[in-house]
Amino acid sequence: MSFASRLRVVFRSKANQALDRMEDPREALDDSYEQQLKMLQKVRQGLAEVATAGKRLELQGQELGTRHRRLADQAEEALNQGRDDLARTALERRVLVETEVASLRDQYAALRTQQAQLQDNERRLAQRVAAFRTEKETMKATYAASRARVQANEAAANIGSEISNVGANLDRARDRVAQMQARAAATDDLIASGALNDATATPDADLDRQLSAGATQSAVDRQLQSMKDARSTNRGQASGGRGTEPDAWLTIGQSPN
Repeated sequence: MSFASRLRVVFRSKANQALDRMEDPREALDDSYEQQLKMLQKVRQGLAEVATAGKRLELQGQELGTRHRRLADQAEEALNQGRDDLARTALERRVLVETEVASLRDQYAALRTQQAQLQDNERRLAQRVAAFRTEKETMKATYAASRARVQANEAAANIGSEISNVGANLDRARDRVAQMQARAAATDDLIASGALNDATATPDADLDRQLSAGATQSAVDRQLQSMKDARSTNRGQASGGRGTEPDAWLTIGQSPN
């Protein structure tokens, strides 16, 4: 792979990563979940406010009920004392209290209805949020697994491409090595035969090589003849015990005394 191709692959990978971050569905799911939680929180705040208002109405109604009973007791006491005027005043105020209680009762009933509706809405919204959370986490896990699978497959594909390139380079290297070995062997043969002069060799080096080869052959012939003579005379000097001595190596290549 050329440098320009590798550069294009790097830029393409960076661009894909940027797009993945911009289009990551997990972030969108989390944002939607946060918005639903905020809606649920607002519903619960409204429910708490309605419940608080209803509690205030209850306390106000209890106070009016206490006053209503006290005015009845005061009217009764006024009659016992022969004070019809005071009894009338107490009863008039008691009627006004009854009017206030009737209005308060209507407001309280409306609040209770509104509270029941809000409780029902809160319960259904909480169920939807919980269901959405479960689905969100499932989708996120599925997306993460799929993304990991894609990355693994892409990595495997890149590894396969790299291995293919390495194999091609290795084949080329083997061919070059084989060619060089063949050339080295050929030049050795040419130099040995004298067809190719070795510029680094000493003058008349070819004669030295041939004489050395002849000397080697003569030494082999002498040793072979010596072994034959020893066998014929049963002396066994070719494989005698001298070879087992510690300094026997010093006599290798020397003629026996």
